[in-house]
Amino acid sequence: MKQFHSLRSLASVYYQGKDGRGKFEEAIVVERPDKLRLETLSSFGALLIVTANADKVAGFDAQENVFVHGRSSKENLARLTRIPLELREIAALLMGLPPVEIQGRWEGKQNSLRRELGGGRSELVTFDSKLGVPTKWERSGPGGGIELSAIFSDFFSTPSGLFPLKISLEAHAQQRRLEIRYQDPELNVDLPRAVFVQEKPVNARELPIESLGG
Repeated sequence: MKQFHSLRSLASVYYQGKDGRGKFEEAIVVERPDKLRLETLSSFGALLIVTANADKVAGFDAQENVFVHGRSSKENLARLTRIPLELREIAALLMGLPPVEIQGRWEGKQNSLRRELGGGRSELVTFDSKLGVPTKWERSGPGGGIELSAIFSDFFSTPSGLFPLKISLEAHAQQRRLEIRYQDPELNVDLPRAVFVQEKPVNARELPIESLGG
C-alpha cells in the first residue's frame, strides 16, 4: 500500500450533494503523507486553487477574488474540498488507497479485512480476489451504519503496481458523492514543496476560512 507516494494528474470530477451537483475538470497533485494541491479548471484558467500541508490550508477563489486560509484541520479541509477526512486520509484516498492506518489489529475474512476503531465504530477493506488490490473501503459508526465509503476501480498497470483510474467516495451522513476519473496520471514524481503552498494574491480580499461556514 506504500508503493505510491506522489501523484500529478488531470481528472474529471463529478460532485453531488444537498448543496447541488456539477461536473468539472481538476488538476490534482498529491504527495503522501500530507501534501495536497487541487485546481478547479476552466477554459479561462483555474477557478479555485486549494493547497494544504501539515501546517496550513488555503484557498483562492479567482471568480470572487477571495483568499481564505487557516490551520490544517479536518474541518477546514472539508470547507474547501467537501471531503470529511483528515489530510493524510485525503492524500491516501486520492492516491487510490483506502484511508486507513496499517497499524492496529485487523481481522481477515475471505477477501476482506476489518478492524474495530473503538466506541462501536469499525472499518472494512475489501480486496479483489484475483488482483489482490483494495477495491472498497467502509467506515461505520457506533450503530453499525456506514458513514463513509469508497470504491476503487478501472485499474491499470504501472511500474509500481496497479493503480485505479476511478475513485468514488460517498459521505452517507452528508448525502455527498464524489467521483474522480484520472486522465494519464503521473505517479511517484518529484514535486517541489512550493506546489503545496500559496500566498495571498496582491489584490485579493483576505478572509478567515471560517467565513465559509460548515
